[in-house]
Amino acid sequence: LKEGTKQLSGTEQVIVKNMEAVNELSDITRTSLGPNGMNKMVITKLEKLIVTSDAATIISELEVVHPAARMAVMASDHQKNEMGDATNLVVVLVGELLRQGESLLRMGIHSSDVIRGYEEAFAQVGAILEENVVYNVEDLRNLEQVESVMRAVIGSKQFGYVDTLAPIVTEACVSILSKKGDFNVDH
Repeated sequence: LKEGTKQLSGTEQVIVKNMEAVNELSDITRTSLGPNGMNKMVITKLEKLIVTSDAATIISELEVVHPAARMAVMASDHQKNEMGDATNLVVVLVGELLRQGESLLRMGIHSSDVIRGYEEAFAQVGAILEENVVYNVEDLRNLEQVESVMRAVIGSKQFGYVDTLAPIVTEACVSILSKKGDFNVDH
């Protein structure tokens, strides 16, 4: 062992094993993240071959039995149901947070201190994100403003078709916006 590391046993070992299970799931989907993500060949339960970089599809075909990894899958499913996208981001982010927590545990920091650190980070993340906003759409009816953010969203899924799809999708979204300017993602 490296100098300063600690041999884990008992409860700490169980925590590390849970972290490792989530990290395994995260490692499976990590390489398919983003517009340059790699495709995976997945053989379904019905022995059908699927080639995809969609994390939701990859995860849905995995038989995840470990309880901690199952919770990461549930978080990913919840993200898909609520927002329709960013399932891979959820799994990779959870995996990386736990990977960093594991290194803290191995340095000898108590698990309750690591949890307290996560809670403090969660309390501050909203303000940090607000400070780092790159672009804000002031008027949801302004086609140019909406199209500028739509381009990034469309480019992440339909690379190469941004110039064609962005104006069409923008016009469709703006045309169905209610008079109040609010919208419900469930409709």
